Amino acid sequence: MDNEALKQQITSWEPAAELVEEGSQFLNVIVTPDQLSALAEKLRNEEAMDFDYMFCLTCVDYPEHFMMVYHLRSMKHKHEMVLKARIDDKENPTVDTLCNIWRTAEYHEREVYDLFGIKFNNHPDLRRILLDEDWKGYPLRKDYVDPVNMISY
Repeated sequence: MDNEALKQQITSWEPAAELVEEGSQFLNVIVTPDQLSALAEKLRNEEAMDFDYMFCLTCVDYPEHFMMVYHLRSMKHKHEMVLKARIDDKENPTVDTLCNIWRTAEYHEREVYDLFGIKFNNHPDLRRILLDEDWKGYPLRKDYVDPVNMISY
């Protein structure tokens, strides 16, 4: 399925989704956190889509919001896309877990939680994965200040 066909199908499911093509490789679909889980489930389970492999999950800290970024691939149909969720609440950033849809999300979400402080609703084991449990703050946030060296990033 090419990007145009992906756009048409996704728009029929989620008319409010923002669809952006960056270059020619990936279609980028931006949704709100409350739209994310339902759309992800359709992308995974609908036969025409069959995005069965989430090969990358990360977060980007923008000045006004966070952006969750999920790179998806269909091994059967050989198409790829990027699913994004814009989280506007920088004080209490939350989004539903997708590890019930793509098992690979479980550890990636823990890493994002550990380094950015994004809370994943219904995650089966949301705890720090890289830093000590008593670590204060989230070092990949732009407003993080290193308490030892008093360096802000």
